[in-house]
Amino acid sequence: MEVVNGHKKWGFQGNPELIASSISVRGVLTKLMANRNKDDKRPTIPLGRADPTEFPSYRTTPVAPDAVADATYSYNFNCYPPTVGIVEARRAVAEYLSKDFPYQLSPDDVYLTGGCTQAIEIVVSVLARPNANILFPRPGYPQYEARASCSKLEARHFDLIPEKGWEVDLDSVEALADENTVAMVIINPSNPCGNVFTYQHLKEIAETASKLGIFVISDEVYGHLAFGSNPFVPMGVFGSTVPVLTLGSISKRWIVPGWRLGWIVTSDPNGIFHQSGFVECMRNFLDITTDPPTNMQGALTQILKHTKEDFYSKILTIIREAADILYDRIQEIPCLTCPHKPEGSMVAMLKLNLSLLEGIIDDVDFCMKLAKEESVIVLPGVTVGLKNCLRITFAVEHSALEDGLGRIKAFYHRHAKKE
Repeated sequence: MEVVNGHKKWGFQGNPELIASSISVRGVLTKLMANRNKDDKRPTIPLGRADPTEFPSYRTTPVAPDAVADATYSYNFNCYPPTVGIVEARRAVAEYLSKDFPYQLSPDDVYLTGGCTQAIEIVVSVLARPNANILFPRPGYPQYEARASCSKLEARHFDLIPEKGWEVDLDSVEALADENTVAMVIINPSNPCGNVFTYQHLKEIAETASKLGIFVISDEVYGHLAFGSNPFVPMGVFGSTVPVLTLGSISKRWIVPGWRLGWIVTSDPNGIFHQSGFVECMRNFLDITTDPPTNMQGALTQILKHTKEDFYSKILTIIREAADILYDRIQEIPCLTCPHKPEGSMVAMLKLNLSLLEGIIDDVDFCMKLAKEESVIVLPGVTVGLKNCLRITFAVEHSALEDGLGRIKAFYHRHAKKE
């Protein structure tokens, strides 16, 4: 037995899988924030993270905090909740989603989670088994990749095609899938691309997945935040064609990401999730994980049922106008192009032309120097799977967006290659 400095060698160390999978939006943004010039007195423009809660224009509806207060002061929600969530809240989610479905969801189809992040953790953990693999979009949301790595679930990546409005490359999906593929993930409206899939394309995705014998995980955390020509269509509409697991939350539509209240919903009228044992396994996992706070669950029914349409419309108008500002101003910055005008969510992908820049080696270098020189935070594309691109959020006050894009333009002129 090895002895070091008079005692036994310590038997613990960090989990290398966690270190290997540590790329995250939060981690990268923390490094960018730390790289700012402390002597720059200008306000930092946060164009890297889709959290507009600091801006007055994006304040949530009063219905939401009133519902939390009512639930809390009722003293009916101080207990531990059922691990699947309290039935009233699950019924409210089922009714809310069923408005857009050709069939009626049941409370038994709904499982409440600590936001969409925990929903991802639960689903990936339940699917992980020896030799299994899962298909993720590229670009995509890095939380999926990180969770798969921690769970030893092999991740394979299909492409999204920018020239086709970031549609799924279904040929690459078919080429990647094999007998060990369990599911494919789509994010609609898209983070990080800002596109919204058409009904026809979602139908094609459903038919392809059905043919391959895999189910679809549809991340709809930005559900209904669609402001372009394509209306939002939930993937669960095609639940009769292929089993669909819908992940959602109140984070984005209600502008309360810190409340951490979400759901997993089985959209599967044919009962395949039950027949396969997936539901039983998910329920077992919920028995050993944490629950969203009971008072938040108690508030959910009131939030979903009583939020007025004018709140939704107001937020969509603000986001649509911000997307227009982004798309127009980007055309004034030669090193950046937006291959598809955003029409949903709060973010867009931009291509970065390094050949027009002096002394910038890649997207990470661009973002680090932009943070230091201009106090503007933008997410490097490599974080979401596309090197030498940028993911930018436009969900800020319009004046802040104009200011930030103006600073990026100045940064370009400072680093542009001389003729």
